[in-house]
Amino acid sequence: MRIVEDPVPAVEVVDLERRYGTFAAVRGISFEVAPGEVFALLGVNGAGKTSALEVLEGLARPAAGTVRVLGRDPVADRAAVRPFLGVLLQASGLPGDLTVAETVRTWAGTLSTPQPVDEALAQVGLTDRADVRVRSLSGGERRRLDLTLALLGRPRVIVLDEPTTGLDPESRRAVWELVRRRVGEGAAVLLTTHHLEEAEELADRIAVMRAGRIVLSGTAGEIAATQPATIRFELAPDGPALPALPGAQLVSTGPRVELHTRALQPVLTRLLTWADAEGVVLTGLQARSATLEQAFLAVADGTDDVPRLVSPAA
Repeated sequence: MRIVEDPVPAVEVVDLERRYGTFAAVRGISFEVAPGEVFALLGVNGAGKTSALEVLEGLARPAAGTVRVLGRDPVADRAAVRPFLGVLLQASGLPGDLTVAETVRTWAGTLSTPQPVDEALAQVGLTDRADVRVRSLSGGERRRLDLTLALLGRPRVIVLDEPTTGLDPESRRAVWELVRRRVGEGAAVLLTTHHLEEAEELADRIAVMRAGRIVLSGTAGEIAATQPATIRFELAPDGPALPALPGAQLVSTGPRVELHTRALQPVLTRLLTWADAEGVVLTGLQARSATLEQAFLAVADGTDDVPRLVSPAA
């Protein structure tokens, strides 16, 4: 069976549902991933991310909806899709008695065009651990070995489920560079992570899930912009009262003042103009644009649970 050549998109998910008995773990999600793009699927534990990925990986059938990888059904056409799909699971369960090199050579024997073993180990910094048995590796080293196996066949679609769990900051950044290199070669990457910095660094687009649904979708900047900016400062208790600040919501008063606004620059300009005119010192002044973390927590807390596609490409 022939894989569709250079499909657009590389991954297509339409109205996907996944059920465990009567429980709906995934409730009608849709997204696409193009070749040469990183798409991050975020959410707290239990949001439905892994349940959705298992369908894409060909490990389970959808209860409803369709999933296509390189133009094929990953379950019905598994034999055709599998050579082009690289998967990093949350836990691999590799046999502990084999050495690192033996593990990679064994895995390479199942692939059509694997990387050379030495090259594969070098790119994740495991060259000096090649003769060490898997059971003797640290958690971070095992994770790097898992990633080696996921990328060994030069896949066109890469699924990374929590790829840098247990890695130190230096190793995490090395993994990011490796992912960027594969994306630059045209691979499509679907990523889940609890490290929001990782999503911001790697992802072209992001979807945030809650209770089996995609609630927000867009670029990191677009998602962050769904939340207000924050202004914080302290006022002397005997000073003048704050002026009217159209477009700002006063969250806390007293010596410590917090304002939320979706018009940061004009509100801040008016505040500073007033302070200058009145001779008021805004002690500890902070003005921060909204962040991806802020939007993520709003979804997790249920304060933003209306599905919102903030990017036309999402």
